[in-house]
Amino acid sequence: MKPETANYLDKAREDLKDGQAILAIGLAKVAARSAYYAGFHAAEAILSEYTGKIAKTHSGLRTELALLGKTELAIDKTFPSFLAKAYKYKEVSDYSIGPDAVITMDEARDAIENAARFVELVTNLLAAQ
Repeated sequence: MKPETANYLDKAREDLKDGQAILAIGLAKVAARSAYYAGFHAAEAILSEYTGKIAKTHSGLRTELALLGKTELAIDKTFPSFLAKAYKYKEVSDYSIGPDAVITMDEARDAIENAARFVELVTNLLAAQ
C-alpha cells in the first residue's frame, strides 16, 4: 500500500471514530458530517491506490469511485450513493440555518453505520492487494 493511501485510510478511521464518539453524545449534525468525511477519505484511499489520482471535487470523487466499481473493484453500488447522501449532511452541518439545519439521530446513526461498512470494505480491498 502506498504511504499516501495509508494516510487517507488512517484519516478515514479517525473520522469514523470521531463520528461514533460524537453520535454517542447526541450531536447528530456533527456525527453525520464526520461520517461523510470517513467515507470521503476512504474513497480517496481507493483512488490513490488504484489510480494514483486524488479527486479535485466531492462530486468528482463519487464519479471516480463509481467508475472503479464498474471496471476494477467489487464496490457495492450503494457506497457512491451513500457519499452523495452524506455530502448533503455535510452541507447541512456546515451551511444550513434555521429549520433546514436538522439532521435526526436516526439519520446520523445510519450515516455512521454506512461509513463504518465502507471503511471496512476499503480496508479489506486494500489488504487483498
